[in-house]
Parts: sequence; structure tokens; C-alpha cells
Amino acid sequence: MEQYVRDARINMIYEGTNTIQSLDLLGRKVLGNQGATLKKFGKLVEQLVKAEMANEAMGEVIKPLADLGQKLTQLTGEVGMKAMSNADEVGAAAVDYLRVVGHLVLGYFWARSAQIALAKLAEAEEEAQRPDPFYQAKLQTARFYFTRLMPETSSLMRRIRAGSEVLMDTDAALA
Repeated sequence: MEQYVRDARINMIYEGTNTIQSLDLLGRKVLGNQGATLKKFGKLVEQLVKAEMANEAMGEVIKPLADLGQKLTQLTGEVGMKAMSNADEVGAAAVDYLRVVGHLVLGYFWARSAQIALAKLAEAEEEAQRPDPFYQAKLQTARFYFTRLMPETSSLMRRIRAGSEVLMDTDAALA
């Protein structure tokens, strides 16, 4: 039994660490410097989107990536404006915001993987070679990510926009 208790305690540490990291990201690294840190990464995303937007084979990954980048920029501005009048907005949004940013980062790297995989598969086709299963798997995984995992950002953004009112309105005496 003691081992189960010790093993379960790690969950509290992970949760606390995740919250601390999310508060640091949104409060200090995004809002604290007017988004300068996030804008640097956004430029990488933008370059990839511009380079591959006309490539039909990349459309299924580039379009959702571009869409999320634009939505995150808008969302960041909204949270920043709310936080100017109510500091609780940062805490209420932080964990979900971290997850949305995480999806942007993962989406970028899966798009880069798809870009490389498509180039390698095209190269093999030109040389009349069998396609490398490694690159096929990378492409399949990227498709899975963009169709099954990235869409959760919509619900996360709705939760962020819901704000802090419901969280802060909880009466501890009723709990």
C-alpha cells in the first residue's frame, strides 16, 4: 500500500509543475514581454506556411497549422486585454493556453516531418525505388496528429475565453 501512495504522489508533482510552467509561459514569457518570445516562434511557423501553402500534398497539415497560428495570435491579444483589468484571467487561462501553444509547437514539428517525408517519398518515386516505410509512417502519424489531436484546441480556446468569473465565483463554504 505504501508503494501505491508513493507512486501516486508523483501525479501531484506533475500537476503542480504543469501549472507553474503554464503561469510562467503566459504571465512572463508571453504577456510579460508583449508576446515577443511567442512572435519569434510564430515567424518560424509563418515561414513554413508561406513555403508550403501552395503545395497540395502539404495542405492537410499546413492549413490547420496556419489556422491555429492565427487563432492563437488573436486569443493571446484577448487574454492580454482581459488580464489588464483582472489579474485572475491569467491564472484561469494558463493551463489551457499552455496546451494550445503546445499544439502549435507540435503541429509545426509534425508539419516539418511531413515536409521531409513527402520529399523523401517523392525522391524514391523518381528513382523508381520502393517507398521507405519510415517516411510513410511519419506522414501517417502527421495526418493522425492533425486530424485527431490538434482539433482539441477549439475546446481549449473556448475554455480560455470563458474567463475567470466562474472559477472565482465558487463559494468555499458551499463546497
